[in-house]
Amino acid sequence: LVSLKSHCTATSASASASTSSRDTNTNIIMCSTTEMPSKKAKTGIAASIARPNILALQPYRCARDDYDEGILLDANENAMGPTSLPTNSLSNNDNHLELERYPCPYQVPLKEAYAKYRAGDKCTLQHNNVFVGVGSDEAIDLLMRIFCKPGVDSIMTTPPTYGMYKVSANVNDVNIVQVPLTEDFSLRIPEMLEAVTDNVKLMFVCSPGNPTCKAIPLSDIKTLAESSYRGIIVVDEAYVDFSTEESAVQLIESYPNIVVLQTLSKAFGLAGIRCGFALGYPDVIQLMNNVKAPYNVNKLTSEVALNAMKNIPHLEKNIKTLLDQRELVAKELDTLDFVVKVYPSDSNFLLVRLKQLSKEIYKVMADKGIVVRYRGSEMHCEECLRMTIGTEEENKACIDMLKTTYNELSGSKTE
Repeated sequence: LVSLKSHCTATSASASASTSSRDTNTNIIMCSTTEMPSKKAKTGIAASIARPNILALQPYRCARDDYDEGILLDANENAMGPTSLPTNSLSNNDNHLELERYPCPYQVPLKEAYAKYRAGDKCTLQHNNVFVGVGSDEAIDLLMRIFCKPGVDSIMTTPPTYGMYKVSANVNDVNIVQVPLTEDFSLRIPEMLEAVTDNVKLMFVCSPGNPTCKAIPLSDIKTLAESSYRGIIVVDEAYVDFSTEESAVQLIESYPNIVVLQTLSKAFGLAGIRCGFALGYPDVIQLMNNVKAPYNVNKLTSEVALNAMKNIPHLEKNIKTLLDQRELVAKELDTLDFVVKVYPSDSNFLLVRLKQLSKEIYKVMADKGIVVRYRGSEMHCEECLRMTIGTEEENKACIDMLKTTYNELSGSKTE
């Protein structure tokens, strides 16, 4: 793991406390409260739509904003060291992360690595285009807190969609304007733009969708970004690595009104470390850094996430395996006479419509130890189950139990 020292920018000793400087007498680095852009900052739209109190906010200055070297007696940490270390550490004394010390507030090495990976040869991203948080759910909540005035402003969603948009809106007392997808899970762009008001500050587009498993074409995202809408289009790409549709990340350079959410929970197989990202124009990302909790990403998460960025061949191998299994499972489900439809999937799951009894089947299967997700109460998803693609053995067991359970509950016999 890169040391905290490398997260800071040294400048002349005469710089003010709000910028980076070095105390030459004590060899202590003073860190900036804002991330220094690697090139001239771009002008975005955040200042025109963010809440005035957020724009005026003086971010909390934590101890590591000022100093991160020397005899550190400023943060009330425990200099005796950690009470425990991660299980299976190579040594009982392996405290290379210095877990008794707070982590860097800005996670610059991780942001740089992630920006380089996601940009590829499609665009140019810098660390100041990236926010890192506790899953993408933290970013969803922060965007609402930054841009939506409680009791006044709104977000737009396109059901059926990810449930956390509604939960975060309710927590933050933000109204919700809903424009449902078509029955084949496409955006209804004219209706979306017609429903927009000055108070709709965020427009959430889940792509690939959950539970729809359908990716939204980049052309649709561009249409929204180029429209008369004056808010921010938030493209939630948790499942993008399983899709043939390209990421909206490549649009960020040209569209200051696009923010892309991504996560390490799905394709990277790291749901347990709770690490997610928001990618966008530096002005939006800076406001997110200003509002977030001081030490929102811990050292253990940061180390695992950085290691993942160095292990892309393993990521690609796992994605291929899951995609191969997705195709096999879809074909097998299509042969079952009680399956009405297996929806095309751009995700690591399938949405499957049964003739009947989907809720009952879900409950019985769960009680027997195989848990899928009942989605029949969602719009356009009547009698639907959502089935995550697992290992080959898990997928076979799931299909076998699905057939057996349907036979038992329906009184029919399925070969």
